Amino acid sequence: MTKHYVTIRELARLSGVSVGTVSRALNGYPDVRQDTRDRIVRLAEELDYTPQAAARTLVTRRSHVIGVFLETGKNHPDIQHPFFHEVLVGIKNRLGAAGYDLLLFASEEPGNGYGTHSYLKRCNHHHVDGAVLMGLSADDPETDRLARSSLPCVSVDVEFQGLHSSWVSSDNHQGADLAVKHLMECGHKRIAHIAGPLDTTPGRERLAGFRRAIEKAGLPYYDELVVYGDFYYESGLASMEKLLDLATPPTAVFVASDMMAMGAMRAVQARGLSVPGDVAVVGYDDITIAGMAHPPLTTVRQEKAQLGELAAEALLRQIEEGANGDLESTLTLPVTLVVRESTCGDRNQSVT
Repeated sequence: MTKHYVTIRELARLSGVSVGTVSRALNGYPDVRQDTRDRIVRLAEELDYTPQAAARTLVTRRSHVIGVFLETGKNHPDIQHPFFHEVLVGIKNRLGAAGYDLLLFASEEPGNGYGTHSYLKRCNHHHVDGAVLMGLSADDPETDRLARSSLPCVSVDVEFQGLHSSWVSSDNHQGADLAVKHLMECGHKRIAHIAGPLDTTPGRERLAGFRRAIEKAGLPYYDELVVYGDFYYESGLASMEKLLDLATPPTAVFVASDMMAMGAMRAVQARGLSVPGDVAVVGYDDITIAGMAHPPLTTVRQEKAQLGELAAEALLRQIEEGANGDLESTLTLPVTLVVRESTCGDRNQSVT
């Protein structure tokens, strides 16, 4: 038997008020008497009334839907990467508690009906109230167009600014400094870096932090000790093989992601060498499986769920206050170093 869904007109008739009063009562307008509001809300709950999304959008001028952009494909992150998954959980939890649903835009394949790099078109088509961007390039003109539009936007690790936009990140420079300082305290002087893509903010900032930390310590900076990956396991393995092929290989390596770091450790072990006996390894992110690696991985911990919550809160402020609010355009979270067995420290020691 088909379920009968109560309409707003039926709810108005049963409540003895107009459709407009029902709508205003259910959407929190202050000009509805409290006893009337209570009666309408109680009846709506008894009848399991659910407002149609399209009708609610017309009344409130909000869809209560947030678009999340995560570019996928070759050399780009995807939802399966543990870092983005945990950030997305934080976003979902905070926005869900505020009554918003998420719409994930995770493909930029040609033939999608919108054209290439169609972020703003998609947002307008789906009437989203705001957008969160992850893993996109700030140099993409379509990303910049979205950031500079009237749509509230917040990015994670994508540096852009506009009238209605802001971005959140962890302190990549601090993370690199903690990693290099720890490796030096372990006695290492020939320290390499497996960097992330330089078209990403984390890739650039972690490399810059590594170079600054090396030079601050009075050690020479060698271009041959910096190789580039894509934040994924295979590139970490290939990059470490290049470093091991050097006439004088490094004795330690700071890696810009845990996934690459685990690939790097595999490359070391495949040569019959040991971690940390021959090469000490520090990763970045502290994804769940970092502590399960062999040996357990020393890594820079980002508070990933908190990063997602911070992005969601920034977006909610954008939506509520718009350009008239006193909004921070850049929000940065501190990081910590979790020392495990891939370097020289005791297991699960945290360093700030």
